[in-house]
Amino acid sequence: MSEPDNGQLFENSHARTERVYFEHTDFSGVVYHARYLDFLEHGRSDYVRMLGVHHSEMAAGVFGESLAFAVHHMDITFSGAARIDDVLTVETERGTLAGPKLSFNQRIKRGDETLLSALVTVVLVNPDGRPRRYPKALLEKLGV
Repeated sequence: MSEPDNGQLFENSHARTERVYFEHTDFSGVVYHARYLDFLEHGRSDYVRMLGVHHSEMAAGVFGESLAFAVHHMDITFSGAARIDDVLTVETERGTLAGPKLSFNQRIKRGDETLLSALVTVVLVNPDGRPRRYPKALLEKLGV
């Protein structure tokens, strides 16, 4: 079985395409606002996956204990609407690290038009849901 296309990796960023399907839209064929969160998640997940950080391995304890990323905060600006059959580009740029918080700047574009921009902050948590600092090996993979 072949690997899915996870997008394209750049120095401190990533881009992937996403097609809008019927399931993403409301009755009028416009993408429902909450579905953009899925697109943003796909962008962040594929970005870290291409850096060699796999969610399943994090959960299995490859960095010393079971860990996961959890969204802590999102600041989203909607500037346009995507419609059924549009091909979107999800751009993800690694932001800053502050203790257990890592930020990502993300954009969803249709061609050259930015439909959404977001600042997403994730925290690293243990199985109890408590934030913890990033292990050195994880920071190295993330390039932070």
